[in-house]
Amino acid sequence: MRTPLHRYELTACDSLQDALAALAADPSARPFAGGTDLMVLMDAGHLPPGRYIDLWKVRELRDIDVTAEAVTLGALTTYTEVLKAEILRREFPMLGIAAAETGGIATQNRGTIGGNIANASPAADTPPALVAYDAELELVSSRGVRRVAYEKFHTGYKKMDLAPGELIARVRLPRGRKGWRDYYRKVGTRKAQAISKVCFAAAADVADGRVRDLRVALGSVAPTVVRCTATETTVRGHAVDDAVVVKAQRALASEIEPIDDIRSTAAYRLRVAQNVLREFLTRIRA
Repeated sequence: MRTPLHRYELTACDSLQDALAALAADPSARPFAGGTDLMVLMDAGHLPPGRYIDLWKVRELRDIDVTAEAVTLGALTTYTEVLKAEILRREFPMLGIAAAETGGIATQNRGTIGGNIANASPAADTPPALVAYDAELELVSSRGVRRVAYEKFHTGYKKMDLAPGELIARVRLPRGRKGWRDYYRKVGTRKAQAISKVCFAAAADVADGRVRDLRVALGSVAPTVVRCTATETTVRGHAVDDAVVVKAQRALASEIEPIDDIRSTAAYRLRVAQNVLREFLTRIRA
């Protein structure tokens, strides 16, 4: 570990009220959930010193609630709990696939859905699936509760629509997509414990040979996770044929901003994103 521990203060909270009060009292304090991202930063010497609020024992941020309208995940729901939840496997399978793709078993046991969102990495595994499922975030603070569509939550690289003193409390997944066809694909250097070069999630409602509605979202190809609305518009209302696939691939190229970095090149990411889109469209055509 490269960072002296005396530069950090960790305050453990047992209730949501205590956590919100601690954040309100010290606006510079940062939430600490499972720690799978923050501890990596600390070990590398990159974690900013200061006060952190440990949320691990805050019961109000756990559990998966099911109603007729939605499935709601507490922000401290771990990847392992996502994988074990039958309702998610049945109605939101891409979220389980993304959870299985995230790190190893130790990370899945400790890492949380809220932490993955708050880390705000464009290469995170769950965000494309959340966007494709029209997820909504519930944000809480000592001032009250507000809700925001997840696709609008990330405003730039490592930037979020999260005010000082606010926490991500819950992730709401609206139900009612029976019959939709989902497709999730993570492309990395290897098949396990790799950061994505391209992460793709899409879902489509197909009837009578035409795509009535769809969602397309990608990670690792822009400063934030991207919902590709122009690509969706190109396909929506049409039967999928070769011409539609080509038009959709062109639309996709106009909506993403891949870069060259240590993991890949912009040209590779663009080609892979277009190829995976073609795979998805070919599947829903079959």
